Amino acid sequence: MRAFLASSIGVACTAALALPLTLNPAPARADRAGSADGGTQSLPLLPLGGGGLDRGAAMSSGAALGVEPRSVRPFSLVGVVWDDASARLGGQVQVRTREAATGAWSAWRDLETLDDDAPDPDSPESARSRQRGGTTPLWVGDSNGVQARVSPRGGSGVLSAQPAGLPSGLRLELVDPGRGPATLTRPLTTDPSSEPTPEPSSETGSDTGSEPAMEEPPADLSASPEAPQADPDAPSAPPEPEPSELTPEPSTAPPLELPEEPPNTSSAHPYTAPRPRIVTRAGWGADEKLREKGHRYTKTVKAAFVHHTVTGNAYSCSQVPSVMRSIYRYHVQSMGWRDFGYNFAVDKCGNIYEGRSGGVAKAVQGAHTRGFNTNSMGIAVLGTYSSKKPAAKAVKAVAKLTAWKLGLFGRNPSGTTHLKSAGGNRFKKGTKAKLRVISGHRDGYNTECPGNALYAKLGTVRSTAARLQGR
Repeated sequence: MRAFLASSIGVACTAALALPLTLNPAPARADRAGSADGGTQSLPLLPLGGGGLDRGAAMSSGAALGVEPRSVRPFSLVGVVWDDASARLGGQVQVRTREAATGAWSAWRDLETLDDDAPDPDSPESARSRQRGGTTPLWVGDSNGVQARVSPRGGSGVLSAQPAGLPSGLRLELVDPGRGPATLTRPLTTDPSSEPTPEPSSETGSDTGSEPAMEEPPADLSASPEAPQADPDAPSAPPEPEPSELTPEPSTAPPLELPEEPPNTSSAHPYTAPRPRIVTRAGWGADEKLREKGHRYTKTVKAAFVHHTVTGNAYSCSQVPSVMRSIYRYHVQSMGWRDFGYNFAVDKCGNIYEGRSGGVAKAVQGAHTRGFNTNSMGIAVLGTYSSKKPAAKAVKAVAKLTAWKLGLFGRNPSGTTHLKSAGGNRFKKGTKAKLRVISGHRDGYNTECPGNALYAKLGTVRSTAARLQGR
């Protein structure tokens, strides 16, 4: 995701500011009614000071669109979507929200386009008629007021009074996560370390914690379509079903969590690691009726892509089940994806959560790294880590998760692998890209994700994961 979602511009709004704070008492129109089980309010973005322009004329003429400050039903996450997933936004989206408990308004905050954490081009999920364009969502906590504005940009990318226009169907999505799940058998860890992640005292070579982004491989790897050949990274275990196949739903109720489990000593692969504790979808309260039925799998897991969600850091770890339900509802109902985009999520307290359904030990195809969702998995650290260092517990959790999951498929966390691009802005479709087994999102797509501060910790993740595998 883009790194600037939660950046604040301006100062917090107070009653002294000369802004139109008369709130519209009418309730927001809801495409999906909110309830104790959660819901989404969808508000159309209308011309701001358009001088009588209708919505279509305002978009084509370059007038700003938005939502005037108003009261709405309670919500905790906000984003903006539009009808055509292939349309470029061409504008700057900003929101501010009113805290329910205090009535205080936040500063204006930017929402960046969500076009890099996405299904692969030409994939069945990408071809779904319900898929929309959208921004990254922002977690704002319990809120009951909102204001939004979209200012068009010109061809140079700067704000302009003569833009090409905005995409049709722009609307503000306000997500209510609803009630939480039943109590877990063991409480979530809720005491993140206040200390920054410690740097290893002696890291060398490719496992340093501050290596730069990998350059594109030589022409024989990245500039030509992949020639048919034996895959040196192919696992010895039987492959999972092809991604085009949908598997049926399980017939038994899932547990709320999967406890820590020793490594499988009977595995065909010599280097394995213990399975870490994982909060399941049932544990964080996923409504399984929201997602598309069935599951899609790829043949194996050759790489793990690490992301940050850019949803901001203003969450407590006890709120994370609500954060997960909000992101899930936004991905499925607002963006039109088949399920939660990432395979796993990790919070700042080091808790690990099952993301996309299909089985934590299986090669489930996600929607996390545009162009490289086949034979990979996506891990999202909840928060924004452009400059803020991730908590040590979060970094360790990513290492434990990758050590276990990659070990199931015989992968070396410190090694490299090859993935065939399905198309993106860094590697063209058909390119055989050389990537680290544990990569940052930016290694496969031109993006700031997972933020400079988290990206700098991937060397630590690799060396720790390799050690946990006994390498």
